[in-house]
Amino acid sequence: MDDDLVKDALDYHRRAPAGKLEIAATKPMANQRDLALAYSPGVAEACNVIAEDAGEAATVTARANLVGVVSNGTAVLGLGNIGALASKPVMEGKAVLFKKFAGVDVFDIEVDETDVDKFVDVVAAMEPTFGGINLEDIKAPECFEIEAKLRERMNIPVFHDDQHGTAICVNSAIYNALHIVGKKMSDIKLVTSGSGAAAIACVDLLVDMGVPIENIWLTGRRGVVHESMANSVHPKVARYAKPGEGLTLDDVIEGADVFLGLSAPGVLTGDMIKKMSDKPLIMALANPTPEIMPEAAREARPDAIIGTGRSDYPNQVNNVLCFPFIFRGALDCGATTINEEMKIACVKAIAELARAETSDIVAQAYGDESMNFGPDYIIPKPFDPRLIGEVAPAIAKAAADSGVATRPIDDLGAYKQSLMEFVYRSGNVMKPVIDRAIANPKRVVFAEGEDKRVLHAVQVIVDDGIAEPILIGRRAVVESRIEELGLRLEVGESFDLVDPDDDPRYNDYWTDYHDLLARRGVSPETARTTIRTSTTAIGALMVRREEADAMICGTFGRYQQHLRHALLITGRREGVREVSAVTAIIMPKGLVFLADTHISPNPGVEELVEMAVLAAQVVRRFGIEPKIALVSHSNFGTSNHESARKMRLAASILRRDHPDLEVEGEMHADAAIEERIRERAYPGNGLSGSANLLIFPSIDAAHISSNLLVSLGDGLAVGPALIGLARPVHVVTSSITPRGLVNMAALAVIDAQEAAEA
Repeated sequence: MDDDLVKDALDYHRRAPAGKLEIAATKPMANQRDLALAYSPGVAEACNVIAEDAGEAATVTARANLVGVVSNGTAVLGLGNIGALASKPVMEGKAVLFKKFAGVDVFDIEVDETDVDKFVDVVAAMEPTFGGINLEDIKAPECFEIEAKLRERMNIPVFHDDQHGTAICVNSAIYNALHIVGKKMSDIKLVTSGSGAAAIACVDLLVDMGVPIENIWLTGRRGVVHESMANSVHPKVARYAKPGEGLTLDDVIEGADVFLGLSAPGVLTGDMIKKMSDKPLIMALANPTPEIMPEAAREARPDAIIGTGRSDYPNQVNNVLCFPFIFRGALDCGATTINEEMKIACVKAIAELARAETSDIVAQAYGDESMNFGPDYIIPKPFDPRLIGEVAPAIAKAAADSGVATRPIDDLGAYKQSLMEFVYRSGNVMKPVIDRAIANPKRVVFAEGEDKRVLHAVQVIVDDGIAEPILIGRRAVVESRIEELGLRLEVGESFDLVDPDDDPRYNDYWTDYHDLLARRGVSPETARTTIRTSTTAIGALMVRREEADAMICGTFGRYQQHLRHALLITGRREGVREVSAVTAIIMPKGLVFLADTHISPNPGVEELVEMAVLAAQVVRRFGIEPKIALVSHSNFGTSNHESARKMRLAASILRRDHPDLEVEGEMHADAAIEERIRERAYPGNGLSGSANLLIFPSIDAAHISSNLLVSLGDGLAVGPALIGLARPVHVVTSSITPRGLVNMAALAVIDAQEAAEA
């Protein structure tokens, strides 16, 4: 590593708190009663139910979501035998990956023991603590023996990721590469460079997948593994021994269909590659420097498919593609082991995912890199959010089918949905909204139809039947970007297109725009220019002319400029004094709506009342009964400042004129959220539980609060949603994600449904 990376890495790990992990409580510990429930005397009840039924440990403790990442530090990354203590940063890193990708909790356990039996005794004795064991960075051949003995003694999954995680990812890549070049597992010749734990696990799984043992040639530091070595190598290696002695990699690579390198830099040359079969697969996985650099391999064999272990080249083989999701599925179904059926199910699930079109989140993470299934994309990217939803259910199903699941999952569809909600935290909250949209989809026009985020969102919208999309954009640009992103969208089939450079309605549009705004200083020339240059104006006119049912705009440009077009063209709803915006923030502990986050600088009492009523309608669209708090620096009369007085009066009017709404205020924000705080300040107030709709005294307060909740509170924003316009139009912010656009499309559809019913 260069000096800057070394410094940054140490700074990263030393930054307080040191390391990468902490333990966080999942239940409140705020008072004496909480303490009595969590510990003595309440904890005795949880102990008793486990004593009566061991299966209850999965219901009253964290065991069913807890994995032990265990190492003795004898084979750490590229560092070798550095010992148990020095391996701890790597084990912490593994724990972070488990949590990040699959929500699995981990204790990292560094065991200072190299004797196989003693190590096994230590780990086996920890079975009551964990739902699974992930062995890590243990050298061969001891790792084979340790895993075998632990699997025999323990009734929970034991998985040596260096072996089986690598094997699964390698098999997925080979499975897909052979599909691309039209070769069969049963027909290929495979040559390895490396005969260690990872290489053996890879070829063992390949045999299970259909590659004949006689077609596999293992090579190591002493050349090809041959029969006279049988007594000096592990039996797992000996099964691949070939007749004859003294053969090298160069001797046996001729005619090979696959090279699998898990060894050292530079052992494969261009001349060797030239002797391989037509369209060879070269898996050069040594890290950080592979057995041959991809550029050299490509020069020698332009027809080759090349994979490495590096993130800066296509086809990275990375164990994070599988191990978090294998454990997720195994833990959730109570698997007692991870067997061959589960591994093969994982191989195929990962492989199939690479053949699907690219996820929007993957595209975000990897920039403009092309990720269409083919020679440069044979395996998914580690940040593909669909992995958990495909791999974990496949594991759970295979566990049930093979008889090792103690808690089989009956509804795999519902299970997959719950897993995707882990990735898209908006999933559970948005479900009633999306279900309602799907039941009666409407035409939604996207003003920025050339935006890649919009195109990704439209693919989801089309697939799920959420809306009937209309895109505004230049045909050539839209079609080019669809192809670049590897999406399945087709103009005229998946969506309708409005091309501003070539639309027969241009004269109608600018004429309508001029007629609408002629007395507001808009000349015919200005109208023509606006309709040529403003896709927001075009979209708003389409909604006004009933050529679309709703519009979404704002993925780039100034919010206020988009809003101006929407207001000028669609106008306010009859009887509405002021348009406002409500933003939903999905927090780890729940959902809260904030208004007005984007429009009204300093709303008056009437505007606040109107805002609360309109925002309550939005809350109900989520299937939630609104609990409204008018928040302030004042807490039930503690201040008589002007802003406090207006919030107090607005709350009073709401209670009087809208008795169907649960409303309270003015109050502090913490009192709005925490009932116990509110009860201390004003016992018997008119709000029960936690408020879910906060009405703010100014745009400053609302917008700042929204940003802080997202940035510091780990919140996810849905919106802003405009309320009070005459037509269903929403102006989003330029930071919106494709998933956010899908959510807004569903809200827009419901707006359109309600407008049609009015």
